[in-house]
Amino acid sequence: MENSYSKNLAFLLLATLFISTSGVLGKYIAMPPEAIILFRALFASSFIYLFCKIKKVDLSIHAKKDKISFLISGVFMGAHWVTYFYALKLSNVAIGMLSMFTFPIMTAFLEPFFTKQKLSLTHVFLGILVLVGIYFLVPDFSIENNQAKGILFGIFSALCYSLRNLITKKSVTNYDSSAIMLYQLIVVTIILLPVLFISDISNLESQLPFLVLVALLTTAIGHTMLVNSLQHFSVATASIIGSIQPIFGIIIAYFFINEIPNKNTFIGGSLILLTVIIESLRSKK
Repeated sequence: MENSYSKNLAFLLLATLFISTSGVLGKYIAMPPEAIILFRALFASSFIYLFCKIKKVDLSIHAKKDKISFLISGVFMGAHWVTYFYALKLSNVAIGMLSMFTFPIMTAFLEPFFTKQKLSLTHVFLGILVLVGIYFLVPDFSIENNQAKGILFGIFSALCYSLRNLITKKSVTNYDSSAIMLYQLIVVTIILLPVLFISDISNLESQLPFLVLVALLTTAIGHTMLVNSLQHFSVATASIIGSIQPIFGIIIAYFFINEIPNKNTFIGGSLILLTVIIESLRSKK
């Protein structure tokens, strides 16, 4: 039991590390956010489809209600990614990632509407602690300020991400995690196809290596691992433990694009990290 929990927790943290690369890649790739997400979904779905074929994963959909579930969760995932990348473009990796991490408290409040779990006061407290951490990262708020706009995009992205995870949770016991990701990625790809005709993708060739990287590392590997982790953790628990993602993202941004966090970033990041430690210990019990 001890080894099983440690293995599942390590798996979730590794998934979080892979997903954390989206911050730097989203900021660095010189294309409109909706174009990045289109190619991210297109390439990632290709990778996962090949994986499913090699591993002989069952890709059949068992019921009509599951089709509707995959459609809705795919829409929310696409909206989450596009608005998140707008948050990164308008602000920086630290602000973009941390504003999106209001989603644990949203999940804590929303999960009782999707499952039989009761609202956990512990989750609410930890979610509030995350918000306090984010407070230290927010600059002077002004709607004219690009960073403030980035924060608003990040918060909306958080809502979409929370809803996507809660809807996905209902499918993890009946479908392979790779299959679930494939269905959602196909939905995102189809919805964003018009981007090919309305966005500037003239520099696609030069950005191709980075698009492949975000599709393979962040999406095909990281998000599939996250979906798999929902078999072992509640969505609220996985969300709060996943709050370590901005810490990973800030560290990666420091080394690869020389974004240096200020004092408030360290204070806010420390509070977020504290919630991860508390929830890891609490969920183990």
